[in-house]
Amino acid sequence: MADFESANFSETDPGLFSLSQIMHLMRVEFSRAQRYDYPLACLLISVDRLGYLRDLYGYDSKEAIVEEVSRLLRAETRTCDFLGRLADDRLLAVVPHTGEEGMRVLGSRLLSGVRELKFDSDGKEIQVTVSIGASCLSDSKTLFFDSLLGAAEAGLAEAEQAGGDRYAAREPGVTQA
Repeated sequence: MADFESANFSETDPGLFSLSQIMHLMRVEFSRAQRYDYPLACLLISVDRLGYLRDLYGYDSKEAIVEEVSRLLRAETRTCDFLGRLADDRLLAVVPHTGEEGMRVLGSRLLSGVRELKFDSDGKEIQVTVSIGASCLSDSKTLFFDSLLGAAEAGLAEAEQAGGDRYAAREPGVTQA
């Protein structure tokens, strides 16, 4: 049996599951949510203009920003929620027993919390915002966890294309016009 206190977290950010771990946990939780008919929320979080900030202020500043956003995400979620770091420094929150309203409230708290974070580099203040894409399994019509994640990715893409610093939710299995 795995020891969650020491071994199961991302090497780059202790306290967050790695890509393979969070995807496995999402599959397991998705199956439970379907079987026991409870809602499951999925939020993808991306720091806006992170590549630009890295180029401007350096790799260490980029990592400090991602770590602070991760710390805020851990503070705003419950201990029963699963948090992971994906490729491209995106964060994934798998939030069991949370429907659309709870998902929206969490997204709003994260947007507000990140706006209040203070960063500086060489005496210059860095304003940081995030984009959030979200999706929720609220009925048993969604057959595959990939559609839940895909809907959250579509929401994230919409939030980023609209300029960032926003939340966009998408329903799994529904294509947007």
